[in-house]
Amino acid sequence: MRVMVLVKATPDSERGFHPTPETLAAMKEMGRFNDELRKAGILRSADGLKPSSAGKRVAFDGAGRRVIDGPFPATSELVAGFWLWEVKDMEEAVAWVKRCPNPMPGPSEIEIRPMHDMADWT
Repeated sequence: MRVMVLVKATPDSERGFHPTPETLAAMKEMGRFNDELRKAGILRSADGLKPSSAGKRVAFDGAGRRVIDGPFPATSELVAGFWLWEVKDMEEAVAWVKRCPNPMPGPSEIEIRPMHDMADWT
């Protein structure tokens, strides 16, 4: 089963990355976790995202297109990073997320979403 694991943005992540001894230590801890995922054969891809102030959205309305510059409101609805995992089931994904170091300095959330497979379309 393929899942996308989404690290939800926070006001801290939307302010951008500022290297401090604490953030560098947290990055090393997350690197160790990613190494565990690799060794277990689960990790397919992972990366962090820059704050939404660096992004753009394209709004579609029929044939029309409108570009919206970041930053975007509703920080709790934004994504700060992601993993793509191959797990046997949702329970395994949840177990791995529970082992994950907190991805943010304060309270944070990680969302797990199953991805479609070809069997879903046939």
